[in-house]
Order: sequence, then structure tokens, then C-alpha cells
Amino acid sequence: MLVSLAIATANQPPNIVFVLADDLGYNDVSYHGSEIQTPNLDKLAIEGVRLENYYVQQVCSPTRSQLLSGRYQIHTGLQHSYIGVAQPNCLPTEIPILPQWLKNVGYATHMVGKWHLGFYKKACLPQNRGFDSFFGYHSGSEDYYTHFRGGYGVSFDDRDHWLGYDFWDNDVPFWSAISNYSVFVFNDRVNQVIDKHNKSKPLFLYLPFQSVHSPLQVPKQYQEPYKNITNNNRRIYAGMTSCMDEAIGNVVEKLKTADLWNNTVFVFSTDNGGQILEGGNNWPLRGWKASYWEGGLRGVGFVHSDLLPSDVRGTINKQLIHVSDWLPTLVNGVAGYPLNYTNLDGFNMWDIINSNKTSPRKELLHNIDPWPYQPKDFNTNMTSAIRVGDWKLLTGTPGANNGQWIAPPGSGITPHLPLTIPGQNVWLFNITADPYEEMELSEKYPTVVKTLLAKLDTYYKDSVPVRYPDDSDQANPALHNGTWAPWE
Repeated sequence: MLVSLAIATANQPPNIVFVLADDLGYNDVSYHGSEIQTPNLDKLAIEGVRLENYYVQQVCSPTRSQLLSGRYQIHTGLQHSYIGVAQPNCLPTEIPILPQWLKNVGYATHMVGKWHLGFYKKACLPQNRGFDSFFGYHSGSEDYYTHFRGGYGVSFDDRDHWLGYDFWDNDVPFWSAISNYSVFVFNDRVNQVIDKHNKSKPLFLYLPFQSVHSPLQVPKQYQEPYKNITNNNRRIYAGMTSCMDEAIGNVVEKLKTADLWNNTVFVFSTDNGGQILEGGNNWPLRGWKASYWEGGLRGVGFVHSDLLPSDVRGTINKQLIHVSDWLPTLVNGVAGYPLNYTNLDGFNMWDIINSNKTSPRKELLHNIDPWPYQPKDFNTNMTSAIRVGDWKLLTGTPGANNGQWIAPPGSGITPHLPLTIPGQNVWLFNITADPYEEMELSEKYPTVVKTLLAKLDTYYKDSVPVRYPDDSDQANPALHNGTWAPWE
């Protein structure tokens, strides 16, 4: 297929546009039956290839790290939580990431949106890791209009007095964004990137929206269609989702106007499950953001391209695919660049997406988090999850109040509560037969449990230590002209 792509595009690799939504839940797109209207995403997904056995990570930094590096968290030291705003931590700089690989093929590489992979030193920043330009946030949870964020999450007693601006144009604070909603600012910059693009080069545009992460903010007109939603968080969240959907439609139209669309591979993904406390919903899946149940890990994803064969457009792909697969898929499969890099955990899935062949991925390590004790040997008190074939095993504390099912607000549905067995730290499910994790099978299939625990032990032996450093008081924005800027 790479040969036919090359012929169709006069030996120039296709453009790649990768859109990442923040905290968008499984039940937050209308093509999954949501009351939230997402017409642009629906059209792109339904006319493309919908990925309905696709997994991301439980929170944002781990997903972003695996997307860009092609490596599991156990191989980058980012097994625990996300990268805090004051932590001297980042995706290890010695690991080459997606834009660096694509530059080897001659791509122009641009990022517009949220980074959240560490910024404590300049070497960690996206513009120093393969992106020709970066425009957006270093961290997360910024106000959508002011683009300031406080010290919430910081460990110091004076954190309530920490307040910094976090909107950047490469190395310079972009003060002009103040009072402008981030989705609109990002959309304007994407238009500029496309207008200035030299068509003699293929384009890689990475667009990780701030939306629809908290704080819950959106212009009033986007809430109007959802007056019938009585839950305030859900109503605002719905408006935020519709606003993001509109922006994605604008990006597509701009690519068409610029005569780039016909030679573009467009990918959409979420970064983790929806946060039910902030309006998101993952029904009928179990759990939510920050948990290892399906509601925390099952991603909303699709690929759309005129370069896809007509017989796969409009199909649903149920092959096992993980966010770590995007690097080899895009670099090797789409751009045609050989990856003589044996340490990747991801697989090239282009033929699987392009022709619905059987996935080479037979298993998926969701994660092993041994923090804070990091013992020498694996044990079931660690929070971990693994998928092998139809089977999924969880250990430790998977989160989400033992994996509750949360129905959409106002639906009138009252889900049953999960069975809680004191001291239980191992769960087994046949995900193919039971995607909602209702039938726990660890006692019925002890041999399967033993096999999967052995696999977790093998992965743990191959892991690097967790890197989760204490916050640094040198991150205080007061020391950096009121901005969240590198401090080392």
C-alpha cells in the first residue's frame, strides 16, 4: 500500500493531522449514542475507519508520552499519575519522539495545543524535540480565557498564592491570547500554519486541544442547544464538546481550501476516559478517568483519509490497537520511513487500518504502577492491568470507587453497584464477551490468572524505576515574570 500511496502523491508522503481531545468520554460523541452533538466528528468517523477496540491510558501525560514515543510507561519512568506543574520531570529527552522521526522524512512539523510532558528545562519543550513551531500550553488545567493557572496540585503550603500565565509562542509568552477562548486562538494559529505551509514538504500538524478538560468554560451560545440538560456540569461540558467539534470542522475546511485535504491522513483520539466529576461520561463502560477499568482506558478514535481504499471507508475496525502504535503506524506505515529501532512497544497498524487485516498486537500492557514502594518483585498490591487476547486482568487498586458504572445525568438509568469483596486485589474479565466488566472470573479461571500474572512479572522485570520527583519551589511563577516557565 505504501507503493500506491507514493505513486498517488508523486513520491511525497501524505500530510498527517493528529487531533487529540482532552478528557472526552466514550459516551461524549453522538456516533456513540450521546446526546452531545458532534456532527463534524461523526462525519469524519463514519466516512473513515472507526477504531472500536482502541485503548489509551488512564490520564493525560502517560497517553501523550506513549503517543509520541511509541513506548510503554514502564520504559519511560512515567508509570505514576501525570507530570505535575512544579515537578522537575519530563518525557526523557534521550528518547526520540514522533516529530523527530517525521523530520527525517522531510516533514514540516507543527504543534498547536497542550503539551503536558514536562517543561522544567528547555530541552523538554516541544520546539526542542522536533517541532518546527509550538503554540500553546506547557501544562494543563489553565483558564480557557485568561490562560492562567494556579498552584493547585502543588505540594507547598503557599500554593494558593502561586499564579502563572501558560500560553506560549515557542519560547515567548503569548500575552495576546488573554480574554480569548483557547479553542478560537488555536483555530486561528492552525489557519496561519496551513497558510504558511510550503507544499513542497509534507505537513505534520499535532493538535492536542485543551478541550474538554476542566475548568468548565465555554461561550454561552454553545450551551444554548443543551438547555434540556439540567445537570450544570454536563450542560457546559456538552457546549465545550460542540465548540471543539466546530473547530475540528474548521480545520478540515481549511485543509480543503488549501488543497491539502486529498493527500492527508487525519487521526482523532482521546487521551483518557471522561471525568464524571466534570461533566464527562463513559456509559455503558465501567469506571472513568484515572481508573484502569474500560471507562478509563477505552479510547474514542478513528482515521479518515481519501487515501484509504474505498472498501474500508465507512467500516468499524475491532482489531486491538493502542496509543503507542501511532508512532510506528505514522512513521513507518504512512510516511514510509524504516524504523530500525527495536525498543518500540508499539506496532505498525497501517495495514490493519488500511485493509482490516488481523492485528499483530496480541497483548497490551495497560500499566504497572509500583509507586511509592517500588519493590524488587511484582506483587498484586501494585496497581496494574494487562490485556491478552480476550482476557483482561487487573490488580491492586484500579480506581473509580471499585469501578462504578455511571449513567448519563438525566437518563433515568440507575446502574447496579459493583460487588465489593474486602481484600480483593485481582480481577479477571473476558472483555470480548463482557466489554462492560460485569462478570468477574478470577476464581473460575485460576490458570488464566496465573498466566497473566506471570506476564505482568516479566514486564515488571523489564521496567525502569518510576520517576516522580518532589515539587520544586523554583517552579513558582513569581520567579519567572508571572509565567509557568522552565526553571533549570
